[in-house]
Amino acid sequence: MNIILLGPPGAGKGTQARHLVETRNMIQLSTGDMLREARTSGTDMGRIVADVMDRGELVTDEIVIGLIRERLEGDKAGGFIFDGFPRTLPQADALADLLSSMGEALDAVIEMQVDDAALVARITGRFTCGDCGEVYHDVTHRPAVDGVCDKCGGTNMKRRADDNEDSLRQRLMEYYKKTSPLIGYYYAKGQLRTVDGLAEIGDVQKAIAAVLD
Repeated sequence: MNIILLGPPGAGKGTQARHLVETRNMIQLSTGDMLREARTSGTDMGRIVADVMDRGELVTDEIVIGLIRERLEGDKAGGFIFDGFPRTLPQADALADLLSSMGEALDAVIEMQVDDAALVARITGRFTCGDCGEVYHDVTHRPAVDGVCDKCGGTNMKRRADDNEDSLRQRLMEYYKKTSPLIGYYYAKGQLRTVDGLAEIGDVQKAIAAVLD
């Protein structure tokens, strides 16, 4: 099963993707992670990525599609979660063409809907474990022992420098401008499903499971 998780920054896409990886043996394809891995891989595509990034240029859609193709040609496990791609309509078309050419299908596009004001409150209190990526919050989800991750026992807690209200509102504006047209695109294709991204984590997990099952 291949899916896309859509939603603005802080909607919880990463948390839900990790749950699907753990419970359904799916493979999370995060473009940021793929680019970082490719840069140090020593492969032909990796050398192209390294050259572009070292020049301070933006990686093209063609390069990202090439990286996705490489991953799709490998172990498929329980299917793929596309995280951070596509972000634009041309990227959505390119992904559709790639999947079709490889005999793959996109089974669902899950939009994690949020209220902006509630999202700002959620994100400005967010911090993560730098070792395993577990997400915490100053108010709603603190670790049992301050400074110690419940999941892995790590003490490397981090906050994103841009997890502040001004920066977040700018990121939201950028999302709505560039990525929200994808909602209409996938709705027209009959692939869009929506869940409440601000519900409790377990409730979101159940809502996503209902879509996939």
